[in-house]
Amino acid sequence: MTAHWNGFHSPLASHIEQYLRAKRAMGCKFANEDRQLRLLDRFLDEQGIDSIEAIDAGCLQAFLVSRHRTNPRSYNNLLSHVRRLFDWIVSQQLLAASPVQAKAQPQTARRLPFLFPPEAIRQLLAHAKALQDNSRAPLRGATYEMIFALLAGLGLRVSEVARLQWGDVDPEREVLEIRNTKFGKDRLVPFGPKLAARLRGYLALREARGYACAGACFLFSWNGRDPISTNSIRNTFRDDLLPQLALDVPAGVFGPHVHGLRHSFAVRTLLRWYRQGIAPADRLHHLSTFLGHLNPASTAVYLTITSDLLSAANQRFEAFAPLLAEEVTP
Repeated sequence: MTAHWNGFHSPLASHIEQYLRAKRAMGCKFANEDRQLRLLDRFLDEQGIDSIEAIDAGCLQAFLVSRHRTNPRSYNNLLSHVRRLFDWIVSQQLLAASPVQAKAQPQTARRLPFLFPPEAIRQLLAHAKALQDNSRAPLRGATYEMIFALLAGLGLRVSEVARLQWGDVDPEREVLEIRNTKFGKDRLVPFGPKLAARLRGYLALREARGYACAGACFLFSWNGRDPISTNSIRNTFRDDLLPQLALDVPAGVFGPHVHGLRHSFAVRTLLRWYRQGIAPADRLHHLSTFLGHLNPASTAVYLTITSDLLSAANQRFEAFAPLLAEEVTP
């Protein structure tokens, strides 16, 4: 069982708190950084470190080793959080120099994400709908079917879906308001008639069970008070639904996971533009806004090259090439 966190207690406690407040005052959510720095604080407290001056390179290396991060990306992520904290402490003239001396681990080429074909998404929703209720999760099937329909159909983040409230849903205009998401941004996400019909059906089921479905009430809640956790969504996908899909994962592709639904949405959108004769470069900023990214460069990370995309791109080039040849022919 995970121990309940009850605040920072190491010699870094006040500095970590000030660091987090400073970053959040600038609009950073810093939720992941908070979690990582809790680990560092607990390690220092358990090791009996009694002053900030006692935190040296060896101490920090021992902390990094204690986390057993075998994945270089995960290790480097943790290291970067620790390094940025101490860089800030130095900038506040609380230390003369940073004790962080550990080097980042080399990363091999990242594996491609698994992209869910439409049939796999249909099967995922069908299996989600068939999930049985239990004493702690009434309307379990309907709830997860709606959750995964939003994740796959709109490319939302898991955290965005988990926090949705009924007041965020505008059924008349068929639009969702995604509030205070990553980078502290809000955005409007339109949806189509099929998803609108799903939402109306889900609303009717919850109202029939006596749940309040308005204002600040959460769309997805087992007890009517608290939102469903992101871990519950991920665990249900991994443990209850994924084994039933029996997906064929190509070599060099990262295994299917919930965030892959967001990748799949982005790639489907790009492919649809190609097939409609739309230049993706002209619309990439639209997709970036829809997904809640800071800029199109962030969105480009999601646009994995697939055989379908290459074929569509080639067809577009072949249609464009004769016109280009006419322009350059003397």
